[in-house]
Formats: sequence, structure tokens, C-alpha cells
Amino acid sequence: MTAQSPQPAGSPAPTPPARRPVNWRLQLTRLAVLVFVILLTVWIYTLGDKTAGLAAYGYPGIFVLSILANATIVLPAPGLLLVAAFAGKLSWVGVGLAAGAGATLGELSGYLAGFSGQAIIENQALYDRFERYMKTYGGLTITVLAFLPLPVFDLAGVAAGALRMHVLKFIGWCFLGKLPKMLLIAYAGAYSIGWITQFIK
Repeated sequence: MTAQSPQPAGSPAPTPPARRPVNWRLQLTRLAVLVFVILLTVWIYTLGDKTAGLAAYGYPGIFVLSILANATIVLPAPGLLLVAAFAGKLSWVGVGLAAGAGATLGELSGYLAGFSGQAIIENQALYDRFERYMKTYGGLTITVLAFLPLPVFDLAGVAAGALRMHVLKFIGWCFLGKLPKMLLIAYAGAYSIGWITQFIK
């Protein structure tokens, strides 16, 4: 270990590094986003079974229902079951398209929570893994996780927001995973319900 040379006598003391000024506007924006996400989640769960009535309005209702079901960041809502159920009454392609688009927009809640910089992460190890995957594979990680029926996709959305992935890129990658998943669920729901009806008759 080499010893540091003594400070020459009379030389000015080194100036400490300047502290970066706090961007209060950014901090307030992040806090507002976090509050909005929390209030949205609480509101969804106060609706309870009333969300099922939205599907009675056809494809727009399914679209809104999917937004609500995927906007939760605490507990998964039963959106997939409703998509499968109503695919037996409407066109499964239309149901899949509406549900895929709505689910994509709903996942913005996790993205915004990550952008706020104050998201509450319970499974830190899993979050760190998703973040490493995203740094290595980019948006492909979002697409794969959006397609898989996993209740932990919110962590991927939080990681995307924290890593400052562009919001349009996040929406695009997420839609590439949500759309085929919703189409498959709608297809399975439509034909399984028809099979069950024929079996009962």
C-alpha cells in the first residue's frame, strides 16, 4: 500500500464535490404517480364483483375490465377467467383483441410505480433477477413474461419503469405478449364452453 503524499503547506484545501440540487418537480411527479397507483389499486378492489358487469357492454366492457384487472399491483384480479367465460358469448377473436389491448394498458400501473422510484418490492430477489434479464435481453423479457400466466409480471413492469424504458417501447413489448395470451384464453374458453354445453344436452 502506498502512502499518500502530505498536503503541501499553504496549498488550498480540496473542495468537496458539489451536491446535486434536488429536482423537486421530479420528486413530486414520482410521488403523485405512486399515490395514483395505490389509489387505483384500492378502488379496483372496492368494486368487488361489480367489475363482471362491465363485460355486459360487449367488447368495450371487456377492454375496460382488462385494464382494471391488470392494473392491480397487490393481488391478481380474476380477469383471465372472465375473458374465457365471455368468449363463449361473443367472438373469441374480438374478446382476445379487446382483452389484450386492455391488459397492456393496465400493466402501466407497475411501470408507473417503477418510474416513481418508490415502488414497494416484497420479493427483492425476484425483482433483481427480472432487472438483470431486462438489462441483458431488453424488451424480449417483457414479452415473454407478459405471455406467461404469472402473477409476478408487475415486478417486470416496475423494473422497466425503474430502468427508464421508453413507455411506448414498454407498451409495444407488453402487447406482443398479452395479445397472443388473451387470444389463446378466449379461444379455449369459447370452445370449451361449447363442448360443455353440447355434453350437457
